Amino acid sequence: MNEYKNSNQNLINTTLPVGGEGVGAPSLIVKEEKNNSEEYSVGYFKRPNVLFFDVNETLLDLNSMKKSIGSALGDRPELMSLWFTTMLQYSLVTTVANQYQDFGTIGAAALMMVAHKNGITITDKQAKDAVAAILSLPAHPEVKEALLLLKKEGFKLVAFTNSSNKAVETQLKYAGIHDLFDDVLSIEDVGKFKPHTDTYNWAARKMGLKPNECMLIAAHGWDVAGANWAGWQTVFVSRPGQQLFPLANLPEINEENILLVAQKLILI
Repeated sequence: MNEYKNSNQNLINTTLPVGGEGVGAPSLIVKEEKNNSEEYSVGYFKRPNVLFFDVNETLLDLNSMKKSIGSALGDRPELMSLWFTTMLQYSLVTTVANQYQDFGTIGAAALMMVAHKNGITITDKQAKDAVAAILSLPAHPEVKEALLLLKKEGFKLVAFTNSSNKAVETQLKYAGIHDLFDDVLSIEDVGKFKPHTDTYNWAARKMGLKPNECMLIAAHGWDVAGANWAGWQTVFVSRPGQQLFPLANLPEINEENILLVAQKLILI
């Protein structure tokens, strides 16, 4: 019997009761070959050895950055989304060109690009000061409770981020959740940004795991897709405005916040 990852084409749109409580859990497609014919049945995904959490937007609330970014962009907080996507775009540009720069440096450069495109004058210092607000983001309201629940149930928790080592330490400590993680991994150590496959392979090796023993929890469709293509199990946290990539496999879990994800995970 071979397990097939669920996809937009082959996911069975149903859940099964777990533990007699009538709570649904995501399912995987299992393919069985019998007498040259194929039959499909439903099986639960396996409990992951380690839960890897994306940090920015998944754990930490970026809304508080709207003020600093909006102020730097001529009091136009609506440009926050454009700045963030531009920062992500150029993090990938540096990755494919083997020209790594830390996330903060790329963020400041992206802010200057967005400003220029919109006829706004901004200095290098103003851009760096505005982006520095990413170091003092609060956790989403449900995050601490969810992490405590998962730790109580014996899950190993790892923060896995595109932020630099120094930045993520500062971020998690400011948010009051640093000590809830068993380890903190930054792509700075591999010199490539997620969703490059090498980043997920590196993180799995770092924790002494096979890819299918890892589960990524993220609020970005590109991160979920990258982890899945690297052989990981995945969870999509559907924060407002975030979407899954239609050409990628579906995640094992799709919930609105991390507490709902945790409540589902402890049923495995």
